[in-house]
Amino acid sequence: MSTPHIGIAGAGLAGRALAWRLLRAGCRVSLFDARLRDDQATASMTAAAMLSPLAELAVSDEVVFALGQRSMQLWPRWIAELAATGAPPVYFRQQGTLVVAHAPDQASLEHFTRLLHHKLPEACRAQVHTLDSASLARYEPALAGRFGGGLFLESEGQLANDQLMAALAAQIDALGCHWHEGQRVDRLGPHFISCAGANYTVDVAVDARGVGSQPAWPQLRGVRGEVLTVECPGVTLQRPVRLMHPRYQLYVAPRPDHRFVVGATELESEDTGAMTLRSMLELGSALHSLHPAFGEARVVRLAAALRPALDDHRPAVALRDGVWHINGLYRHGYLCAPALVEELVHQLLESPA
Repeated sequence: MSTPHIGIAGAGLAGRALAWRLLRAGCRVSLFDARLRDDQATASMTAAAMLSPLAELAVSDEVVFALGQRSMQLWPRWIAELAATGAPPVYFRQQGTLVVAHAPDQASLEHFTRLLHHKLPEACRAQVHTLDSASLARYEPALAGRFGGGLFLESEGQLANDQLMAALAAQIDALGCHWHEGQRVDRLGPHFISCAGANYTVDVAVDARGVGSQPAWPQLRGVRGEVLTVECPGVTLQRPVRLMHPRYQLYVAPRPDHRFVVGATELESEDTGAMTLRSMLELGSALHSLHPAFGEARVVRLAAALRPALDDHRPAVALRDGVWHINGLYRHGYLCAPALVEELVHQLLESPA
């Protein structure tokens, strides 16, 4: 039996990860994307890339939690597989997350803690540790004396999304994918993808275009997210820190070379413009409040992008009018992508036609 030829519209996180896994499984894959592979102005590149199934449960549900738990099993394997094939290195850490709050936001931290204990399965509750000031300082010396306590969430992690996207691109090329870059997808159907005025025949078409899939999936909407990246040699964090904020689920995620990604705002808007002054000030002031040395940080990048969301805020794999869709990753993209891709690969290989 010949291997199926699968066409994927969209080369963001879901599209690239799917292409890579299908190529490894022996499929022929063609990838189509309106942007060039190094374009920074995408949802996949505008993210803190947090892997936080416990923390996200406070604002999501058991479906997202289960996808996150499965993805936390897959991410170390995937990163190891990329490294074994000589792909560019990917910064990946799984050393837990700290959750802290300043005195005015202490009630938010207490509410967050209650939600976690209520929504977490009993078997997972032991992964949530309440810290006093001294134990917080042991986990994160840079925060010593700055907070009265916090939470430590075991086994959570993060990765460098820019490095991951580059590594996936390198492997996709090495495995022989035909990548149509900078060519907008016009239409797609069960056995074709129309791109830049040309029609390409495929055995199976997959739509992974995020917000770009709205014409085919009208229930999708864009939720604006903004992130701030700074460089600050004066601060060292061992793990991501979640800071209670009245408007956002705000993380400070350490990266290599003394860089930190601060994100993200979450605005019900499909505005694709540059970051607003309000958001920049809020993210910057939150960062400075975490540690005063951030006042001397150099701003490396300000970025905004639209994240695809469905009404229930759950990501989805669905067959619609003969085309497979993977979409709705919202704020849970990096957390849920491996489990969703695994599910879709299974579906495609079980019934490729």
